[in-house]
Amino acid sequence: MLRRSRKSLLQLASICIVIYLIVSLVQPSAPKLYSWNTIRYRTTAASLPEARGLCPGLEDSSKPALIVSHVAADGETAWLKRLSSKYHLCIYDVDAPIDPTVKYLRVPANRGHESITYLTFLIDNYDSIPQAGAVFIHGNRFQWHNDDPLYDNAASLAALNVPSALSATGYHNLRCDWSAGTCPKDSAPAQGSLETTFNSILQPWSARSVSDAAMPKAFAVLFGGDEYLKNGKSKGLKLGRGDPVRAQCCAQFVVSKEAVHRHTREEYVALRQWLLDGYGMSRNSNAAPRDDRIAGRVLSYLWHILFIPQHHGRVDLDQLNEQACPSASDCYCRLYGKCKLSCNNRACYGQYRLPPNMRLPDNWADLHGNDIYEPGVEALNGRLYPKPFEP
Repeated sequence: MLRRSRKSLLQLASICIVIYLIVSLVQPSAPKLYSWNTIRYRTTAASLPEARGLCPGLEDSSKPALIVSHVAADGETAWLKRLSSKYHLCIYDVDAPIDPTVKYLRVPANRGHESITYLTFLIDNYDSIPQAGAVFIHGNRFQWHNDDPLYDNAASLAALNVPSALSATGYHNLRCDWSAGTCPKDSAPAQGSLETTFNSILQPWSARSVSDAAMPKAFAVLFGGDEYLKNGKSKGLKLGRGDPVRAQCCAQFVVSKEAVHRHTREEYVALRQWLLDGYGMSRNSNAAPRDDRIAGRVLSYLWHILFIPQHHGRVDLDQLNEQACPSASDCYCRLYGKCKLSCNNRACYGQYRLPPNMRLPDNWADLHGNDIYEPGVEALNGRLYPKPFEP
């Protein structure tokens, strides 16, 4: 009798499990909501860096600002100056020698790659963001992350239609092709998954694996602040194991004044301090990882979360992922006026190809650096650059 009862209980339990699985598959899943609306990190630093990142003349400009994170290895900046008829140039020399007398276009430290430049601009020029918006880029003209047939950021910026790019959400990544980043669902495991954790342990040399593994805690600390640190309240702050953050590569984007002002200046100060607190002898263990490859990459996933508007005070992750990854055809048409391309969802024929090992040949700039990208003039390689949009 006892054996028969046990068998009946096992059968009943099996039936209940099957019913639960069926109901779970049939019912729509609840939205994945996260409280990623305000930066709440609190620094332990005794003082904050002085303001030395003002961009001269910005307060009187009617052009979009072009914020450039430039280091000496990026080479000359003449190609940027040829874009001055379209943009108000704010070129930051990130690795320039420290000179306390210089009060413009300087950052407090060479930290987090382009992130330190972007945040310094937002902090020191918060009240002078042009109504026309702002474009944030790296300092090299030719690089694999530039979404152009010749990887030429000069051509992309000359063609960029800033008002159209900002029309939907007030933010847009400058890349359209999906061959880098995490837009395809099969591109990488969720950042909080066990697979990501194991990969970061087995491949400590991989900046992607280690930064992905660091992201859940980093986001919880940044958006949860002292409350999260003291009480360990991770619900709605720390990424679930099956919740990926999808985003375009590579931290070059355009954003509106209104989107910037959705967050206070103090939030950008806190975010920069998270970056700075992770470096030095008395580093904060809850601050950014010391390795710039990791710290900078974590922040590269943050920009669209900050600037794409969310409703009801919480971030719907599925909706955010969809907004962060528009189809390649829509993106090329909206940003660069290329509206009759042959495309699938991820790429458009003839527009971009990821170079081997994500590296251009050493002589690429020498071969293509003299190409003309002025409005209406045919380039030496046979391309015709579109006329830049004039605000």
